Amino acid sequence: MKKIEHGFERALFSSRWILAPFFVGLILSIFILLGSFAKELWHLITHFGGLGEIATILGILALVDMTLLANLLIIIIFSGYESFVSKIDVSNHEDRPGWMGKVGFSTLKVKLISSIVAISGIDLLRTYMQLDKMPEAIETDVVMWKLLIHGTFVISGLLFAVMDYLTTKSGNDH
Repeated sequence: MKKIEHGFERALFSSRWILAPFFVGLILSIFILLGSFAKELWHLITHFGGLGEIATILGILALVDMTLLANLLIIIIFSGYESFVSKIDVSNHEDRPGWMGKVGFSTLKVKLISSIVAISGIDLLRTYMQLDKMPEAIETDVVMWKLLIHGTFVISGLLFAVMDYLTTKSGNDH
């Protein structure tokens, strides 16, 4: 019976590798995002003289938005892989990020929601800058929903941070 249990536990432990294709998919999605980034950057460069202030700012905000998303994907890939699949053995590499190996699942949740709040905030700013192009009836609804969604993200982020703080504090008391 012990042999069966040990075999089952080995199989269970090995099943973590099923997650590897998900991380490969996220890496590929960064390349897709890079293509969108390059396309937007090329548009800004080639239309530089003809773009107004608002269009330029909106283009730059789109670039910032994509950069934040790419950073978020890297954090998710590294942290998720190290937390659930295997350690990444690059401890001696000079370019190894300082946070690598230190971002656990709890910290990852807070970083994730923080990035979502930042991305949502940029989208809200973009909407605000385009209000003059929207019909007034749509404008009110769009802004109201985006503010409501952004507020929900902010409140969720604060609750995640409080929960993380309380969990860490209670863990240190024992």
